[in-house]
Amino acid sequence: MCVKVVCVGGGPAGLYLAILLKRQNPSHDITVHERDPEGSTYGWGVTYWRALLDRLHALDPESARAIEESSVRWHQGVAHVRDRITRQPGDPGHGIGRHRLLEILADRARSLGVRLEFEDGITPDRLPEADLVVAADGIHSALRTRHADDFGTEATEGRNHYLWLGTTRVFDSFTFAFVETEHGWVWCYGYPYDAEHSTCVIECAPDTLAGLGLDAMDGADQLALLEKLFARILDGHALIGGATAAWPAFRTLTNRSWHHGNLVLLGDAAHTTHYSIGAGTTLALEDAMCLADTLREHGAVPQALAAYERRRKAELVSAQSAARLSAQWYEQLPRYIDLPPHRMFALLGQRHSPLLPYVPPQLYYGIDKAAGRLEVLRRFKRWLGPRAARALHARS
Repeated sequence: MCVKVVCVGGGPAGLYLAILLKRQNPSHDITVHERDPEGSTYGWGVTYWRALLDRLHALDPESARAIEESSVRWHQGVAHVRDRITRQPGDPGHGIGRHRLLEILADRARSLGVRLEFEDGITPDRLPEADLVVAADGIHSALRTRHADDFGTEATEGRNHYLWLGTTRVFDSFTFAFVETEHGWVWCYGYPYDAEHSTCVIECAPDTLAGLGLDAMDGADQLALLEKLFARILDGHALIGGATAAWPAFRTLTNRSWHHGNLVLLGDAAHTTHYSIGAGTTLALEDAMCLADTLREHGAVPQALAAYERRRKAELVSAQSAARLSAQWYEQLPRYIDLPPHRMFALLGQRHSPLLPYVPPQLYYGIDKAAGRLEVLRRFKRWLGPRAARALHARS
């Protein structure tokens, strides 16, 4: 089946879908429309894990090699709590600059014959004729918004506020830092993404944001205060801010349906997961992989879109649960922060557990440590976890 595809949005998901479709059938007519100029993007670095890289190598070795060569790696996590430091080994992580990732994918798409139209903002009123229109235009998708009732779009706002920054400090590990102030805790997640920069996401509760006056400062004053608060981990290096001084609360977006007619949602237009699990780009790329698979497997676009929606919704359940529980762990930070640092860090790694909010932290730590040795306790945790999750759902 040869199809004409219009992809609205030139982020990782849209570009990778175009690459996969062209590799499947060079006769596909594919155009990616991006409203911003080429080379401009928001954000700093993105993170991913080895499992994604293995899939990228299997599907398109050329772009995968370029991504791997442009990535930096780490093999442990480090947590700074007040004046104490604890380190934990972990699965190898990878970071790459968002700008570099998009450059690799755009170059690869062009080499396969995909047309890339930058500074070309496609709106719902001027959609080109196509067999398939892909809305890969992010959480604020104009195409999805036009048909919000058909998609059944819902957005839930979290409690904490965050700021996405860069820094010239190159961390050697995935780094957490928790700083106590007179108005409450402020913390950051940091990871390297090239030889000269790291991503640094700052988060805090609403009362802390207001108490420190961060919500009333301009960007320069915010950076100055944050550099002072995190001076220990920045080691004299600067924070690099974006164009806005706003501190949004994260919005978890879901859709009852992912397709309407020949319009289909991809990436953040379809779903979002809290940044604290570091999976946004991975999930978007996996959307592209799944949609390309179903278009190859099915002889007609409607059947392909239905299969894509069923499969991805099922695959996302685990990640969405992990993201929700992770966000809640940080919202309940005072419950864990005064544990001995190595125990706090261990429970930080267990924050995806639905059981953790219902068990005293010290007791959970003991059970979890014992469960690593005793199969009966592992079975008990697996049995009790879903029941705790259902109890939480019944209360809400």
